Amino acid sequence: MSKTRTRFAPSPTGFIHLGNIRSALYPWAFARSTGGDFILRVEDTDLERSSQAAVDVILEGMAWLGLNHDEGPFYQMQRMDRYKEVLAQLQAAGHVYPCYMSVAELDALREKQMAAKEKPRYDGTWRPAPGKTLPPVPAGVQPVLRFMNPQGGVVAWDDKVKGRIEISNDELDDLVIARPDGTPTYNFCVVVDDVDMAITHVIRGDDHVNNTPRQINIFRALGKEPPVYAHLPTVLNEQGEKMSKRNGAKPVTQYREEGYLPDAMVNYLARLGWSHGDDEIFSRAQFLEWFNLNHLGRSAAQFDEAKLRWVNAQHLKAMADEALAPLVAEQLQKQGIMADERLSAICGLFKDRCDTLVILAQWAKAFYADVTPGAEEKAQHVTDAIKPAIAALADKLAAVTWDKAAIAAALKEVLAAHSLKMPQLAMPVRVLVMGTAQTPSLDAVLALSARDTVLARLKAA
Repeated sequence: MSKTRTRFAPSPTGFIHLGNIRSALYPWAFARSTGGDFILRVEDTDLERSSQAAVDVILEGMAWLGLNHDEGPFYQMQRMDRYKEVLAQLQAAGHVYPCYMSVAELDALREKQMAAKEKPRYDGTWRPAPGKTLPPVPAGVQPVLRFMNPQGGVVAWDDKVKGRIEISNDELDDLVIARPDGTPTYNFCVVVDDVDMAITHVIRGDDHVNNTPRQINIFRALGKEPPVYAHLPTVLNEQGEKMSKRNGAKPVTQYREEGYLPDAMVNYLARLGWSHGDDEIFSRAQFLEWFNLNHLGRSAAQFDEAKLRWVNAQHLKAMADEALAPLVAEQLQKQGIMADERLSAICGLFKDRCDTLVILAQWAKAFYADVTPGAEEKAQHVTDAIKPAIAALADKLAAVTWDKAAIAAALKEVLAAHSLKMPQLAMPVRVLVMGTAQTPSLDAVLALSARDTVLARLKAA
């Protein structure tokens, strides 16, 4: 068996979203799980719509998700000389011919076919054949080059997702593979790239199924065996429409800004079209150990942001506090806040109640920046009746050893002296110190806070 070589070949005509990036995840995973190579190729021949900003989001998004490539990125616009060389070879071998039919003539032909309830297609006017007389070449017209598609028979392949697919060659007209200015077209460039890069498996969206028979015929004309194909079902948005920028899909990099973990994103995306039994939460290493093409789903998968947040929360909980701390520190830095050595322990205390790094950073922020309790919550909990107990607690905390056990003992003493139950004192203290009545264990929260900060906030009652 030859070494597995897969590729991801995005067009930089819009910002890459989750539906697109899933088409990178599976070929990456297949290459990694089989000890193969993963190649990144940028199909930038649409000069009007391609942009460097879109290329940057592709590279940034893949780097963030850890979908590292072994070769590339290769840019099609930089390979034009190679395409023209192969084009000349095909032409010399009789697989390509010039076609002088004008756009107006093509439009008229299509209208006539549609009026006759026929499939609109090129009719082979300029296709050479033994004994056939071609029309006179019009003066001053630059021809397109068409690929001479085989006539009769079928193009067939065993798709790893869709099963056996057969298309009659008579359904396919002669594809334009070079424009009048000599620029080669998409379907031709893709085949040359796949040949030159020795691609063994093409794992891509099922919007490419219609291109596949044409590409297989070009492979055969070049004397090459086509790769194994796996056409992935569409990813739908939450409204059940195809995920796209037009339908509100976000750039992949926005999920990083919103505080998602790359491993959680990989976990969630992997399940949008692939499964390993009933496993919902798994590590990147487990995914690569389990992944194969036999468990790719056949039906469209629907994106669900609530499910993504839940998956992210599970990964947050499972992550080591020391690994979480630098990620939360980055979020704090965006707000001009510098964390310190307490941040790992703060992450450990709060991560179970968070579903994104942004939420975790909001909790951490209370330890490093000013806190302003909500007026309603403060009025509800910090009443005149409780203020003497708060003052007494502040006095006790000023003198104790600053650790969880000593703080817990001080709380108990104040509760006993004022005949209070823990919630009666803990809720107002939480509101003053953290800005909210709902926090983890109060002694643990206070122990991680700076003593001077706690005393200042309690005295502000």
